[in-house]
Amino acid sequence: MNEPKRRLADRLGMSPTVISESSTLVGDIETGGPLMVSGRVRGNGNIGGTLSVSKNAQWIGDITARQAVLAGKITGKIVVEDKLEVSASAVIQGEIIAKVLAIANGARIEGEVTVTSGKAIIKFDERRAG
Repeated sequence: MNEPKRRLADRLGMSPTVISESSTLVGDIETGGPLMVSGRVRGNGNIGGTLSVSKNAQWIGDITARQAVLAGKITGKIVVEDKLEVSASAVIQGEIIAKVLAIANGARIEGEVTVTSGKAIIKFDERRAG
């Protein structure tokens, strides 16, 4: 179990589904693998892999994902089975439930936060642009 300590964003793995900056998706989305969002989503998401929401992205709706790195604006309930990393640029309005939660200094969260592992929330300073 000597897994390298790399950022979750560096370990997306298989080829992701991408919603580009110029795109708006209206409706629910379900994917078995990773999803990268740089545009806008209005609907619920069920992500079987890692969800990556970029700094300029917006998501309105409930999200369920295996892992997530959030840097944009999210309005809705977020449930993450494993690790959720919230970047300094993130603005989240809604309930968060995650097994492990890491929050960068500067992130804004308005809503109830539950860490299911019972471990403390990890707070960190971002050292590189996300």
